[in-house]
Amino acid sequence: MSLIWFVIIGIIAGYAAGKIMRGGGFGLIVNLVVGIIGGVLGGWLFSLLGIYSTGGIIGSLVVATLGAIVLLWVVSLFNKHPGNN
Repeated sequence: MSLIWFVIIGIIAGYAAGKIMRGGGFGLIVNLVVGIIGGVLGGWLFSLLGIYSTGGIIGSLVVATLGAIVLLWVVSLFNKHPGNN
């Protein structure tokens, strides 16, 4: 897959993850960057589980979105505000 498709899928995945993780997103630009990083993370996590995307662009989008959701969740664990319980 070319770099341009990888970035486009990452951007879409970051946007979707930001919408899915209500309250866990960090704004449009950061969520888009998280989507790109989440694509790499999702691919790595799925390969650890022995699952490989063979669904083309749709499969890659699902993997990248799940990776971005995991990344947003982990980042939100470390980004707690002092007044919130």
